[in-house]
Amino acid sequence: MVPATEKLPEILAAHRFYLGLTLDGQKDNIDCYFLECQGFKRTQDAIEIAEVTSNKWGAAVKGQVVRTKLPGNVKSGNITLRRGTIANSMVFWKWFEEVQNGKWAKQRKLMALSIYNQRNQEEARFELAGAWPASYKMADFNARSTDLHIEELEIAFEEFKRVK
Repeated sequence: MVPATEKLPEILAAHRFYLGLTLDGQKDNIDCYFLECQGFKRTQDAIEIAEVTSNKWGAAVKGQVVRTKLPGNVKSGNITLRRGTIANSMVFWKWFEEVQNGKWAKQRKLMALSIYNQRNQEEARFELAGAWPASYKMADFNARSTDLHIEELEIAFEEFKRVK
C-alpha cells in the first residue's frame, strides 16, 4: 500500500502530445498539430576493445584476451511527423525548400515535444536542437478514397534531451 503522502506516477497516454515548432513566416500554431510522431531515438554506440594480458589460462602459452566495452558517440535518429490534410499554409514547404537551396544553417530550429497527463498538464518535455527537414512527402491521391490526406516530414536533429 502506498502512503497517502506519496503520489502514484501516472501512466501517460501516447495520444496526448503536442509538438511545438516555430518557423519563419508562421502566423499561428496551425502547423504544429500532428497525427503521428515517430522515431524518437537516442543511442550510444558500444566500442569493444580486445586486449591480450599477461595472464595465462590453464595450459595456454599466450596471454588471456580480455574484452572491454566502452561508451562511444551518442546519436539521434530522425523523427517522422505526419499530419492529416494539407493546410493552406506553405510554411513547411518553404522550410524544406530553404534547406534544399543551401540555406540550411539559418533553418535549424529548436523543437519541443510535450506529453500531457489526463488532466491536460504537461508531464514530460523533450527538446530537439538543430532540427531541419530531411524529406517531405505527400500521400498518394485517389479519387475514390475517403481517407485523410497525409503530409509527412522527416526531421533530422542534432541533440535530443529530456528537460522535464
